[in-house]
Amino acid sequence: MGVFVLLPLLLPLTAWPIAHLATQHLHPRAATTLLSVVAAVMAVCSTLCLGLLMVVGTAQLPGNPLPDGWSDPEVRESVPQDEIAGKAAIPLLLAVVAGCGRTLWRHVRVRRQAHAALTGLRDTPVAVLPDAEPYAYALPAGPRDRIVVSTGMLDRLDSRERRALFAHERAHLTARHHRHLLIAQLAAQANPFLVPLRTAVSYVAERWADEEAAHRVGSRKAVARAIGKAALVPRGTPGPTLAGLAAPGPLPRRVAALLAPAPPARTWPPLFTAVGLALWSAAAGAALSATFSANSAVTLLLLLHAATPL
Repeated sequence: MGVFVLLPLLLPLTAWPIAHLATQHLHPRAATTLLSVVAAVMAVCSTLCLGLLMVVGTAQLPGNPLPDGWSDPEVRESVPQDEIAGKAAIPLLLAVVAGCGRTLWRHVRVRRQAHAALTGLRDTPVAVLPDAEPYAYALPAGPRDRIVVSTGMLDRLDSRERRALFAHERAHLTARHHRHLLIAQLAAQANPFLVPLRTAVSYVAERWADEEAAHRVGSRKAVARAIGKAALVPRGTPGPTLAGLAAPGPLPRRVAALLAPAPPARTWPPLFTAVGLALWSAAAGAALSATFSANSAVTLLLLLHAATPL
């Protein structure tokens, strides 16, 4: 394996150009899917790398339950600076597991609290809460997805802006944006170098919903006005929401994008352009990360198998 086992920890840096360029030059639908897939692949590869290093590091600790053959020189030589890297990987992997577990727990807890806040209301696709605070959010619940909106928000919008608001939240539910956001959040917990992808996914998911709303309403300006009035937030909501776990991006940037012409519908730019080359480079980085991780895993497994006494 050699130094290749360490590359998956650093290759997420190659995703930074794609995070920057995809938000500017790809349709938000394509950008959301692409960035969440790249984040997931690189996070899995990075975590696998830490796992391989931890096996080597744990096998060297006194009193470990692993076979003695796993600490043989042939196994240790497969990892550069095995004593330092192997032992350092143990707390790092524990931190990744703890961070991902905390993120999943927050996600489940927020969904439960959001549903509990609707107790006693009619089971309709749109739940209107009698509250003067303006807020609206999408609440995924499998086949019974709901849009929650306050009377304070409805009072601020005219009829066309209300249609835009509902179309925006419905787009979140239809495209299951909460899954993309959760994948990006877990990836950022697995490797801090993927934090820019988490921020980018949060932004392009909102832009995807904006574009869907503009298409349904037939007016980009109406959606821009609704966004400006609704602001980012569900502030003052009766319970936390899944949207509160993400950063939807700066409102002026979203409004400016809606006031500009619609983004091109193509899913991938031509190869021989600056944007195309950058995107292909990031995709190649993800593929290399997966290849190096798989190669390291197979090599180490063969070494461990050979070193395991019968």
